[in-house]
Amino acid sequence: MLRYLENHLNEDGGVGLHIEGHSTMFGTVLTYVAMRLLGKAADSPECAKTRKWIIDRGGATQVPSWGKFWLAVLGVYEWHGLNPIPPECWLLPYWLPMHPGRFWCHCRMVYLPMSYLYGIRATGKPTALTAALKSELYAEASYDSINWNTARNACAKEDLYYPHPWIQDVVWSTLMKVEPFLMNSRVRKAACEDAMRQIHYEDENTRYVDIGPVSKVFNMLSCWFEDPDSEAVKKHIPRIADYLWVAEDGMKMQGYNGSQLWDCAFSVQAIVATGLADEYGECLRRAHDYIEKSQVRDDCPDVEKWYRHISKGAWPFSTRDHGWPISDCSSEGLKAALTLASMDEKLVGEAIPVDRLADCVNVILSYQNRGSGGWATYENTRSTKWVELLNPAETFGDIMIDYPYVECSSASLQALCKFSERYPDIRAKDIAHAKKTGRKFLKSIQRADGSWYGSWAVCFTYGTWFGVLGLIATGSTYETCPSLRKAVEFLLSKQQENGGWSESYLSCEKKAYHELRDKDGKPKPHLVNTGWAMLALIASGQQNRDATPLHRAARCMLSQQYENGDFPQQSIMGVFNANCMISYSCYRSIFTLWALGEYCNKVL
Repeated sequence: MLRYLENHLNEDGGVGLHIEGHSTMFGTVLTYVAMRLLGKAADSPECAKTRKWIIDRGGATQVPSWGKFWLAVLGVYEWHGLNPIPPECWLLPYWLPMHPGRFWCHCRMVYLPMSYLYGIRATGKPTALTAALKSELYAEASYDSINWNTARNACAKEDLYYPHPWIQDVVWSTLMKVEPFLMNSRVRKAACEDAMRQIHYEDENTRYVDIGPVSKVFNMLSCWFEDPDSEAVKKHIPRIADYLWVAEDGMKMQGYNGSQLWDCAFSVQAIVATGLADEYGECLRRAHDYIEKSQVRDDCPDVEKWYRHISKGAWPFSTRDHGWPISDCSSEGLKAALTLASMDEKLVGEAIPVDRLADCVNVILSYQNRGSGGWATYENTRSTKWVELLNPAETFGDIMIDYPYVECSSASLQALCKFSERYPDIRAKDIAHAKKTGRKFLKSIQRADGSWYGSWAVCFTYGTWFGVLGLIATGSTYETCPSLRKAVEFLLSKQQENGGWSESYLSCEKKAYHELRDKDGKPKPHLVNTGWAMLALIASGQQNRDATPLHRAARCMLSQQYENGDFPQQSIMGVFNANCMISYSCYRSIFTLWALGEYCNKVL
């Protein structure tokens, strides 16, 4: 763990929100505290340089709200220096647009245990180390001299991606006045009990993996503060390992418990696209087995009571134990299952029964939003966009509700169309309606330049790949669809002289196309962006109009292949909430192989 933290210190001594990002107070403060907790001395070169970065920028009072919360739980920040996170919000009537049950699931499942921990003022016991941290982290003359009321809304400029609107200042100030009356009240006790019931429900229905790493740790802490000797704590501890990953740079905590199903479903489609499936039967058989075993087989109990969506038949992002299905993961899982079902069972194994595939279709159809016609991620969009005004996390954007996305919508449309081709009599009317309204949604969110913004990877090449495939699945051709022609024109306009495509993560942050460049400022091709662009262009029939861009792209890809057949790991390609990047190490192989396979079979 120490090796990982030290390897990702920036030259200025700070640490970014992600491994390629500029230094932030959030990343730097938490890294400094982690190094100290792991035994690093305060006067070590790494800690000294990191602490100087923190102090030079105003000290740890400038850390965003999530950082303040972690420090408060550790006992090195005062709770009245945080904006309130009242658990009483869960007692509000559900019809209110700002009820937490209407929030995006990742948002509510983080703030649920945070509200419990805040409600009971959960604080670790003081130690010599926490006393030392109080003197090391702050720029003020002493810990006791800190103005905690001023610190509540302080945030370093390096971290401020989503500034608080004025309405939040009113809300937090009001809640600060109410909080003394709630603390230790019967209402607070009831709210904390309700929060813990929901925490236990989440733990039990995810086999103590929980939806993500932040909520996992917060849930575990909540169980520990409720009863350190409880069975819940004992069940939590072994599943910490689900999130840990060791690589050349050290041990890190993943942003999820893996991307197993997601990568597996894409890999199946990539291998089959090469036309070499007969040579990799054992690989496909094992992949088929994993897809079959990872399908969610039942709904969670009392889904409405616990603010969950139906899940029977759907697929998760990672593992069946995790169990939170997602619209695009369900769709890619279904597409892979249908692809394998069309192949020889002697090669790839027995097909998943049609009734189970129909269960998945049922979930995908249920995900579609009636108003927009688009698909969000884990659930329907449950509230209105103005709720985003209450986003308390200065570091992340668009976290409050589950928005519809081009990736989720396109994947869902592709899966439904593929299913109806094989089973035309099952849910035919519902699928036809979903195709019509989903297609309309895709067109409505296409940008004027022909692109789509990708919210889950970097960025416009990714979004446009999905947009193109969604239009084609629902009947578009290059000749008949202006939206498809605009998308093709956009992609061709971004091809570099070297034949490739590339985008920086800044495309996600700035929501405008930013080309990836090398240290000399020259365009630098990226295998994954190039793969997405090639797949979209080939699907649109570019080879029938002018194959030259595809030949150039293929040469660009092949020129980067290693002698052992592998391809280089390049800059980061995953993203969530516009501002935080994550690594998908398999993408360099999956999408390069997929694009070259399509190229060999459809272009050459």
